[in-house]
Amino acid sequence: MLKILIVEDQQLIRQGLIALLSLEDGLTLIGEAENGVAALDFLESLSPNERPDVVLMDMRMPVMDGVATTQAISQSYPTVKVLVLTTFDDDELIAKAMAVGAKGYLLKDTPSEELAMAIRSVAKGYGHFGPGIVQKMMGVFPQTAPTTESLSKQASEVKTTELPAEIAALTPREKEVLIHLGSGASNREIAKALHISEGTVKNHVTRILSQLGLRDRTQAALLAQSSQLS
Repeated sequence: MLKILIVEDQQLIRQGLIALLSLEDGLTLIGEAENGVAALDFLESLSPNERPDVVLMDMRMPVMDGVATTQAISQSYPTVKVLVLTTFDDDELIAKAMAVGAKGYLLKDTPSEELAMAIRSVAKGYGHFGPGIVQKMMGVFPQTAPTTESLSKQASEVKTTELPAEIAALTPREKEVLIHLGSGASNREIAKALHISEGTVKNHVTRILSQLGLRDRTQAALLAQSSQLS
């Protein structure tokens, strides 16, 4: 049973999220907080075994906002994963939250099935990127294309202990492909850079998506960005 904490200043939205979570098996709400200070106080009151697996985090809150709260949780409770709840006008805050430890983000009006999927994905250590904001977020991260040499060096130097097991299990070549995906490269561009066929690239991409439980290459690109692979 995955334990969930909701941090959201609007009571109506909290109630809606609680209603959505009640529809899904394997998830249990252990608390709710209206701002970051209340959330941190709640976490401090819990023993390690009682802490939530995932925190659903609003960005815009009084007293202590979602970015500061995410950073505090990441530093003090590294086993607790933060999933950002957002709206379309929160691009900058999302980027800041991801930079300080958030594992993913999705829209506040996400259907219960996808909300549950996102929670389970983040709890396992994956990144999760909600549909509709993925394309907007691609513009938030730097898109400077790295050289083949730098990509190979990055792939070989990735510290597997800092990555989810599924990413660490990728082969060095797959990590190179994932890094290229993070830079926004097409299959043809990846093939040219790595001196392999487009068909081989396609096979690598298919395995990467399957291994990481991702929907498409855009999610893979953002996961590479958030995991600091690119």
